[in-house]
Amino acid sequence: MPANYHTHTPLCRHATGEPEEFVDAALAAGLTEYGVSDHAPQIPEPFDDWRMSVAELPEYYEWIGRARAHAAGRIPVRAGLECDWLEGCEGWIEDLASRYEWDYLIGSVHYLGKWDFDNPARMDVWAERDVEEVWSEYWESYARMAASGLFDVVGHPDLVKKFGRIPAGDLSRFYEPAVAEIAAAGCVMEINTAGWHKPCAECYPGREFLDLACSAGVPLVISTDAHAPDEVGRDFQRAVDLARETGFRQTVLFEKRKRTFEKLV
Repeated sequence: MPANYHTHTPLCRHATGEPEEFVDAALAAGLTEYGVSDHAPQIPEPFDDWRMSVAELPEYYEWIGRARAHAAGRIPVRAGLECDWLEGCEGWIEDLASRYEWDYLIGSVHYLGKWDFDNPARMDVWAERDVEEVWSEYWESYARMAASGLFDVVGHPDLVKKFGRIPAGDLSRFYEPAVAEIAAAGCVMEINTAGWHKPCAECYPGREFLDLACSAGVPLVISTDAHAPDEVGRDFQRAVDLARETGFRQTVLFEKRKRTFEKLV
């Protein structure tokens, strides 16, 4: 199985499990590599209730160290962060990038302005917003994130569909500009299996987006967005099959923000 680089820790306040359990799950799933990429701190603090604080970064480094010690050479353990793309965040992302010897950084859009649109506790805002406008704002933000050059991986590209709020018509009007920016920036994109377990009941991104990304030459990783050890290998074979069906033949491996490629089998 390919590497899984999108996994979380209890420091994000909505995940469970110990590093040893995650490593054991990665080994049991036959993964090439296991990457830790919890929700990065965001300033000014307190920001929200689903990420680590700046003061907890040393504890996060210790968590990664425990995972590596338990792996004991049986599987590479890579260090990453999932960072939120927000207006004016560039300096903070550069600061975070300098604080540790990261193997990769994932960029994600969870916020439109002050609205964390994928938070079930904020569904009231969806009732007040026009879906077409939300999607337009989301994809414009996503394209800017990819173009920033700050991230190795762009996370769950069509997360905006999480609750099944999808505009009418051909969605390529949103997808094509975003794919063009991702390709131009040289970012790696992920297939994120968590979407199969959300109201949208479809992985992130969907097949149409994957077709476009493959045609544009966008590199790929496959991830589960695991928030517990039993999610580390969840739906991996299903995602591999989908990747191959949409034309992908290899995935990316990261070490110290350098990439190599692995055949997708």
